[in-house]
Amino acid sequence: MPAHDVLAENAMSLRRYDAVLISVSPATLAWSRLLLSASKGSVSTPLIAIVSDLKATALNDLFALGVADVLRAPVCLEELRFRVHRRVQSSTYSVLAEPEKPGFTVAPALVTPNSVSEEALSDSILGRSGAELDAFAVAAAAAHATSKQSFRAAKAKIIERFEKAYINASLMQHGGNIAMAARCSKKHRRAYWALMRKYNIDAGPYRSEPDFNPSPDG
Repeated sequence: MPAHDVLAENAMSLRRYDAVLISVSPATLAWSRLLLSASKGSVSTPLIAIVSDLKATALNDLFALGVADVLRAPVCLEELRFRVHRRVQSSTYSVLAEPEKPGFTVAPALVTPNSVSEEALSDSILGRSGAELDAFAVAAAAAHATSKQSFRAAKAKIIERFEKAYINASLMQHGGNIAMAARCSKKHRRAYWALMRKYNIDAGPYRSEPDFNPSPDG
C-alpha cells in the first residue's frame, strides 16, 4: 500500500513551514494524485508542485486536488522565494497569523530531490538550515516509500548521512578541534562526541599538527 497519507499524517508539523514542495513528474503523477487526494482539507500549509514534463490536463488535476502554485523544474531558487513570499503575504494566508503578531516569516527555500541532490546538500551542509535538510529527507523518502515503515526507515538513513557529513565538515572547518567544532555546531561536547562515536569518525586526519582534544569524560 503506497504511503500516500504522509502529508495528512504530518499536517500539524507542516504548519511551521511557509510552504510544502511536492516533486511531480509523469512517473510519480499517479502517486502524487493519491497523496494530494488523501491530504485534501487536512493540510493548511500551501502546497507548491515542482513539475517536470507535465501536460495541461495533469496540471489542472493538481490544482483541483489542492496545489496552490506550480513551478517548472529545474527550479530557480529566487523565483521560488518570490512565489512563497507572495503567497505568505496574500490575504488568504496572512489571516492565519496570530493576533498582534507579524505575519509569517519567509523560511529558506525548501528543496526536493529534483531541484538539488543529496550529494550537493552534503557538500554544502554547513550552510544549510535544519529545515532545508529535513524537507529534503521527507521529500526523498516519500518519493520512494511503499509503506509508512519504509518511509520512516528511508528518512532516518538520509538524516544519518547528513549528520555524518555535518560532523566531518565541521571537523574539517575547525582543523580537527572537537571543542570548537562542537561549540560552533551549538552542541554540547558530550553530544558531539556521541555522534563521532556513532559514525566512527576520528578527528585526527583533520589536524594539521598534533592537538590535544580531551574526551568529555577525562
